[in-house]
Order: sequence, then C-alpha cells, then structure tokens
Amino acid sequence: MSTPTRITWADLPPEIQARAEQVVGDQVVEARSQTQGYSPGTADRVRTAGGRRAFVKAVSPAINEHSAILARQELRITAALPERAPTPRMIGGFDTGDWVVLILEDIAGRHPGLPWSDADIDTVLTGLDDLAAALTPSPLPDVPRAADHLARDFAGWERIDADPPADLDSWVRAGLPALRASAARGLAATASGDTLAHCDIRADNILVRDDGRPIFVDWPWGCVGPAWLDRLLLAVNVLVNGGTADRLLTGLDPEVVTGVVAGLTGFFLHTSRTPPPPGIPTVRAFQRAQADALLPWLRGRLG
Repeated sequence: MSTPTRITWADLPPEIQARAEQVVGDQVVEARSQTQGYSPGTADRVRTAGGRRAFVKAVSPAINEHSAILARQELRITAALPERAPTPRMIGGFDTGDWVVLILEDIAGRHPGLPWSDADIDTVLTGLDDLAAALTPSPLPDVPRAADHLARDFAGWERIDADPPADLDSWVRAGLPALRASAARGLAATASGDTLAHCDIRADNILVRDDGRPIFVDWPWGCVGPAWLDRLLLAVNVLVNGGTADRLLTGLDPEVVTGVVAGLTGFFLHTSRTPPPPGIPTVRAFQRAQADALLPWLRGRLG
C-alpha cells in the first residue's frame, strides 16, 4: 500500500519549509519520507537541529486538487480531536491556498502486520473501543453524516448496472439487483449514531506504539455515524488481507454487515475501472485487489 510518486520534504518550496519550521520551532535537519498510503503529498518524519521530532504532511492543489481538499478536511478534523482520543496531536498547520500543511506529533510505532494476527486484532479492537468512547458524541458538529459521506460510493453497483463491462463476472451480472438492494440496506444502517468515525480503518492508518496502544492516523474521511462502523471497516481490512473476520462481526446485524460490504465492493469494482487520479497511479490496482478479495466473501453471504 504505497504511493511511489509521493513528493518529499525536499520538494517543498523554501518558503513552505520555513513556515513549517516556524511551527515546529526549529530548523529541520533530517526528513524521512513514509511510503505507506495513497496521497501524492509529503509524509515525512522530520528531526530538527535541537532534536525535536514531528510528522509533516503537505500537498498542493497543483499536484492533485482532491488531495488538497482532503488535506483541508484532515487539518480541521485533527485539530478538533480531544486529547483523550488515541489519535495524533496536532502541533500546527496552515493553508496558503497553494499549499496545505499539517504538522503532527511523530508517533513512534509500527503498522499491524499483514495478514492480521489475532494479537493485533485484539489490540486494535480495544483501541477502537477507546476511540469511540472519546468521540461519542462527535466533537465536530459540522462534519458529514456517514450515510451522506458514503452515498456516492455505495452507488457503485448502480453505475455498473447502468453500463455493465463486457468482462463482468457472471455471478455479479446475474446478482446486480440483489447487490444494489444489499448496498442500499447497508447505507441506510449508517444513518444512525452520533460517533465521529474514522471511516478509513486500514493497517496503514494505524500505528501500534511500543507500549501497545494503537493510534489511529489520517483523518480526512471523518464522519458522524454508528460506533460499529470502524469495527466493520477493520473486519473488511482483515478480510482483504487474507484473514478471518468472523469474531470481529460478533454482535453485528448480519444483514447490515453484508450490506456495508456490498456497498464497499461495488465502489471498489466500479472505481477500479476509472482513470487514476493525478499523481496516484497505483490506487486503481489497489481498489481492484480489494474488490477481488471481497467478492468471494460476498458471494458466500448472498448465495
């Protein structure tokens, strides 16, 4: 899960570097780019002359306009997260119009291994309980509702049904009405709740610290919805990476689980067939891999 075309600290204009250094409070003497994720912007762990450390994310709309929009959303959401939440602390940030820059605490930790181990699943589940407790009710009243946020994505089966590709799987082609109906039920279920959900729970958006506490990073997709949503998205990430997610789904409505997974699968399958966005050439292959991994599971649920 990486962006090989990601820019680095060294690519930032000198005036943007200087302003970021003002926020950090010292001159940056070392920057290590992180390759995880799907953004063309910087993701650098920096160290200053005095030994301070920070994590710098920066992107310009000239590189990718949508990535800049997401960065603005992340800047606003992360700045409002309460200190008790297992999330990175915001040191500072700024938006010049040409550049959006976030400066966060540098989290020393590791991503959960893939495929997921039972130990990492247990650790992250406990962390998600802590996250939901800290973010219920949502500390941000003006972020989208989950159902509104996911509505366009969960319409993937409708788009496929309107213009089926010639190589569409025969089971999918025959089951399009059922897949559309299931995704609609899943979307409707996300309309409840008052928890600020992360809504992009994946191994590369989690860092497990040395003390065992998971920290949930990268918040552009934050939305208000049910507390179970992030747990279900964790189950999806376990599934697509070759694991078994049954125990993650205990206590969840089976029809809702199937519906949310159906909605995500339709999104992945449809979007994977569209041209890649500027600066992110590998994301469509990633999305197709997600769809290919989820379809057999979905077939088992829907028959």
